[in-house]
Amino acid sequence: MTDKKNQPEKQQPKDSKPESQVSPAQGQTSSGTTQHTSGSSAKTSTPKQKDKATPGTGLAKTAIILSLILAGGMGAYVYHIQKNYQTQIASLQQQLQNSVSELNQQVTSQDQSTQEKLVQTSNKFDTLLNQQQKSLESLQLALADMKGRRPNDWLLAESDYLVKLAGRKLFLEHDVQSATLLMESADQRIAALNDPSLVPLRKSMAHDITTLKAVPLIDKDGLVLRLTSLQQQIKQLPLANAILPDAPEIQKEEVTENISDWQHNLLTSAKDFVNNFITFRTRDGNVIPLLSPKQDFYLRENLKAKLETAIRAVYDEQQAVYSTALSTAREWSVSFLNQENNHVQQFNHMLETLSKKNIQVNYPVKLESQSQLTDIINTRLRKEVTSLTEDDS
Repeated sequence: MTDKKNQPEKQQPKDSKPESQVSPAQGQTSSGTTQHTSGSSAKTSTPKQKDKATPGTGLAKTAIILSLILAGGMGAYVYHIQKNYQTQIASLQQQLQNSVSELNQQVTSQDQSTQEKLVQTSNKFDTLLNQQQKSLESLQLALADMKGRRPNDWLLAESDYLVKLAGRKLFLEHDVQSATLLMESADQRIAALNDPSLVPLRKSMAHDITTLKAVPLIDKDGLVLRLTSLQQQIKQLPLANAILPDAPEIQKEEVTENISDWQHNLLTSAKDFVNNFITFRTRDGNVIPLLSPKQDFYLRENLKAKLETAIRAVYDEQQAVYSTALSTAREWSVSFLNQENNHVQQFNHMLETLSKKNIQVNYPVKLESQSQLTDIINTRLRKEVTSLTEDDS
């Protein structure tokens, strides 16, 4: 049986076709003949073919097995190498991404710092440019002053200063006298320029001076001194006694020469005799009693307070407060001081006279020459700067 399996019939060359490739029907009919022929041929050629084919087949199988093992090992080795390469590539890609992100962050931070530095530098340059521009303008103005201004133009600037100072004296301090003197000094300086173009300005200044002189002058210091003197006299003024209403006039009855009036004459004589000892007078009206020492102190202090209110009203130019305070003080003086005393009478007369004084004044709203003088100075400066710029170009 082993001999038949290892027969060379099964390992035929590729070029020869197997003889047994026939249909099943043919195989069944010719099976008897083939078996005989094969059997006879097998008997004669089997030993030789067994000796020749057995070593080649083993080597082929060995070679095939070795080639398969080698191919599998190579495949496994290549797969292992590819896997290592892929792992290294993935790690390199991750490192590359990290490096790119870090680089982007650094670039972004560098851009922000660069932009901040650029902004700071730009601001510095803008500041320097503005300073240089202002310096240039100031130099142009100074050069214009040296180049185009006339020698007496400083009088115009001094007049402007005096007019502004007069406005402050008038509006803030209500000092009309000082404001008038300052305006006259400014007009004298403008007159010294002898410039016909300044005639409208001098007209405005003359109108302002006339208006200031028409303002009534109030001797505030004199009024305050008088009121202070009245305050000092209050302690010495005597108080009135109990104030009684005036008694009605009584006609004195006389004795007649008619005898029939003896009863009337007798009664009249008796009344005259009694009046030499006791006199009765009847009065109708309210009686004001004497003041107590405490009320006396309050009266004098209230009078001083009213005069102090009048003094403050003089400086504040409050006419209503001034008149009301003095009128109230006079009423209290008439009611509670001794009107028969000369000092009290003089005190009341002074209060009445001072209460009629006018302490409120309507001042001018503005000075016309102030704005005109400022416009003239600015116009001259602008013309000089413009002419200087045209010359430079």
